[in-house]
Amino acid sequence: MAGAATVPAMSRPKQFEEHRYVGDKRSQRVHDLDHVTDACGLADLLASEQYISFGPDTLVEASNRCYKPCRHCVTDSFSA
Repeated sequence: MAGAATVPAMSRPKQFEEHRYVGDKRSQRVHDLDHVTDACGLADLLASEQYISFGPDTLVEASNRCYKPCRHCVTDSFSA
C-alpha cells in the first residue's frame, strides 16, 4: 500500500516487562500488551493501580480467574 504509515510497537510498561497479559480489576478485563490500543485505556489503568498480572502469563489463567478478553486488543481466543 503506497502511503500507508506504520507505527512502531509500544514498549511494555515497566511493571509488565516480563508479562504479556494484564488484568483490570475494575472491569475484570484482560489486555494483551503486545496488541494494546488507545481504546483499551491502559494509561488510566496504570494510573489507577487496579491491575493484576497472571502466573502463568496466559489467557487460560486469566480465564480461570474470571477475566474476560478485551475486545480491542485480545486477538487469541481462550482455549480452555
